[in-house]
Amino acid sequence: MYRLSTLISLLVLGLISGCAVPKNNYQPVAISISDPPLGSVNIKRVGDEMLRQGRYREHDALHVQAVLKPHWAYTVYPGYFLKSGEDDSGHYFRIGYAGEDSGYVEKALLADPYQSLMVKKDGNVLCVVTVFNATGCLNGVNSGFEMTKKPIVSQDAVQRTLIYSGKSGNKINIGYREFAGNLAVVGFSNNVEYDLNESMRIGYKGAELDVIEATNTFIKYKVISNFNNAVK
Repeated sequence: MYRLSTLISLLVLGLISGCAVPKNNYQPVAISISDPPLGSVNIKRVGDEMLRQGRYREHDALHVQAVLKPHWAYTVYPGYFLKSGEDDSGHYFRIGYAGEDSGYVEKALLADPYQSLMVKKDGNVLCVVTVFNATGCLNGVNSGFEMTKKPIVSQDAVQRTLIYSGKSGNKINIGYREFAGNLAVVGFSNNVEYDLNESMRIGYKGAELDVIEATNTFIKYKVISNFNNAVK
């Protein structure tokens, strides 16, 4: 039985079209964001973010848009795959690391485990790379996928926001939230009330806004400063 499964595995490898060694030499670009821009006038409704600031990584990615079969033993399902590296032959992408909208790969029962996806630089061909560095590649029309950019928020990247919470009399309510990755930071959420009779300029943690008009459904304001000096 062992010899039979080994033979079948070797036959599968023999039918795969080439070889490649996945690379891990890619680093995403870290980007600071500060939105809306300083000096801009904006209108937001209750529950909307008035200010947003933080960092994210802009990651090269493969976006698979349709079910694809680079080889009879492997099926690639739609979603994103983050780039891990490249060499003279192609771009390599991790399987299963792109968050909730990750794509995934299924293999036939006796096929060798996969380790990466590859897009060849010569002809823009999609391939599955096995743990033995063998490749199974699409033949014919190579469509249903594209190289793109995907923003990734890391777990150590703090995002800060101010949220409009409405108006009572001549007082407005603003919510402050901090997020690490996609999770709210415990102890770093607050709700603040501002009396517009005292001043039309409001501020929190270095952020300053000039309120132009406010109702219980929307606020119109000008951005004077954000939480810090990050720029988009």
